[in-house]
Amino acid sequence: MNFKGHQPLSLIDYPKKMCTVLFTGGCNFHCYFCHNPELVVEHKKLPDISGTQILKFLDGRRGFLDGICITGGEPTLWKELPEFMKQVKDMNFLIKLDTNGTNPEFLTSVIENKCVDYVAMDIKTTPAKYPDVVEIDNIDVSKIDESIKILLNSSIEYEFRTTVFPEFFNQIDAQEIGHWIKGAKSYILQKPRTIKMLSKGRFNEKDIPLYTDVELLKLASFLPNCTIR
Repeated sequence: MNFKGHQPLSLIDYPKKMCTVLFTGGCNFHCYFCHNPELVVEHKKLPDISGTQILKFLDGRRGFLDGICITGGEPTLWKELPEFMKQVKDMNFLIKLDTNGTNPEFLTSVIENKCVDYVAMDIKTTPAKYPDVVEIDNIDVSKIDESIKILLNSSIEYEFRTTVFPEFFNQIDAQEIGHWIKGAKSYILQKPRTIKMLSKGRFNEKDIPLYTDVELLKLASFLPNCTIR
């Protein structure tokens, strides 16, 4: 298993934990607001960081780090990842996985094998708007729906999250998503990072429409267990 990025220490990527962050290359989405575009379109040009290197790093951080966060890109594209996760769990580290929810089979496997402790799943928008937001015409939203149900019915910690742009997230959308993930323990509205985006050309770079904090709070009021990050 090779990774394309490694942040040795983070205090924000795993709630209430000190973690190291691993970035996988490649993604099956092309979200124009992605703030890791190099992991989507140029990941093959980035140097590899082997799983062996990471395990050696973790061995030297026992008692200091609580765990790891695996993000991307889309980590569940990698068939080798569950075995790496098992090795990390055998070292008694916690594992948080970030995913877009398109691989429910992967989620089921790592949950059943106790290889993950926390999952952060992106809800990009309402089901009908997915093709436009992720720029994939034949997106199978049923896979995302299945992943939602897996997390809702699991015993592990999880959060759903949406990076919020007015273009695809209004009050009606918020209410529809709230119904879609009804019963969720945690839903996060994320403020966009507009300094680096995959397709800034979709907007006038000097005039990217964003919600104000007051507007975000109003949207959050329509959603259960919702916070703003």
